[in-house]
Amino acid sequence: MKRFWWLLVTVLVLASLMLTGCSKSEPQQPQQSDFTFGMLLVGPYNDHGWSQAHYDAGKYVEQKMGAKMLYVDKVNPADRPGTTAEQLAEDLVSKGAKLIIFNSDDMKDAAIAFAQKHPDVYVIHASGDTAWKEGKNYVELPNLSNVMGKMIYGKMIAGCAAAMTTETGQIGYLGPLINDETRRLASSAYLGAKYCWENYRGKDPNDLKFKVTWIGFWFNIPGVTSDPTQVADDFFNSGYDVVLSGIDTTEALVEAKKFHDQGKNVYAVPYDFAAACDEAPEVCLGVPYFNWGPSYLKLAQDARDGKWQSTFMWVAPDWKDINNPDTSAVGFKLGKALSDDAAKSVNAFIDELANGLNLWKGPLNLQDGTPYLKEGETATDQQIWYLPKLLEGMEGQSAQE
Repeated sequence: MKRFWWLLVTVLVLASLMLTGCSKSEPQQPQQSDFTFGMLLVGPYNDHGWSQAHYDAGKYVEQKMGAKMLYVDKVNPADRPGTTAEQLAEDLVSKGAKLIIFNSDDMKDAAIAFAQKHPDVYVIHASGDTAWKEGKNYVELPNLSNVMGKMIYGKMIAGCAAAMTTETGQIGYLGPLINDETRRLASSAYLGAKYCWENYRGKDPNDLKFKVTWIGFWFNIPGVTSDPTQVADDFFNSGYDVVLSGIDTTEALVEAKKFHDQGKNVYAVPYDFAAACDEAPEVCLGVPYFNWGPSYLKLAQDARDGKWQSTFMWVAPDWKDINNPDTSAVGFKLGKALSDDAAKSVNAFIDELANGLNLWKGPLNLQDGTPYLKEGETATDQQIWYLPKLLEGMEGQSAQE
């Protein structure tokens, strides 16, 4: 009997040790959470552009904090006539969402109205300025925050890549609709192109042609907007050998590949999404992209943990590594079509920006010659955010006619 009990104790001890050893070898999983958030996407969740960058950020939040994302895509008047973003947000709340992300400037009014109606639901509006106390459109809403990456830097880098590549000295910019955001981003691309054209290629800035053509929305709506495919083709057919995209979708890249396959030396720079170059690597000079994940994660954690504060976030790149997925709100991936020499110059330009180079510095005039920044004057965040017109040296409309 003693031998039996001794054997039984030995077996139990060994089993316990084996179970303990197994548990130590299992990987750590994110802490599970019952936190659910909703996301409204202006375009398709897989558009290889703006909306996909937000969708991927939502998946990042899910993975990092064990949360659950609900989403609705194609939230725009063309795809969902008669349905508002506010109504769709209401539906997400009914399904358990405690935080709603409105991902487009086009949803600004809906985000404000929803936040006012639902003070117990947290709201993030990407690209707006409602929560900016020093801005022009501040509304006191404790449950609403704004998030935007400082894409002015990504666009400067994109402009530099274009200037280092163009053989004709003609750069086209495929623009969406006209507003403060799109003016400052197109102008940033021009500033980057002009700086690199002059300082890295040693050319006269007066010989650089930079033209903006607007289509009327963030992506093509047949019968409503200009066709971005036709706009890109018009650029390539009239001597522009690099087209920068400011729209949510990849027509500039697709059309550049079409011309490339016909033997033309043309290139494109897409926008928004880190993997955009994969669609046509042979013509892609690189892509400035948003990384919304870290900002969304912080705000979602604050909402879950009761630490939420209404805030305006205009987030600069992490200059230690602009492509760090956990720290940098804005990045730039160099494309395979960028030559080795051009890539060296673009990297040198990025280093200059990281070390304090500021191209938003006077003297700068607006497109019509009106003084914008005096000699030596540095633009404030407000002056850049609310840029009233394109800059001198750029072609294209500065306001909707």
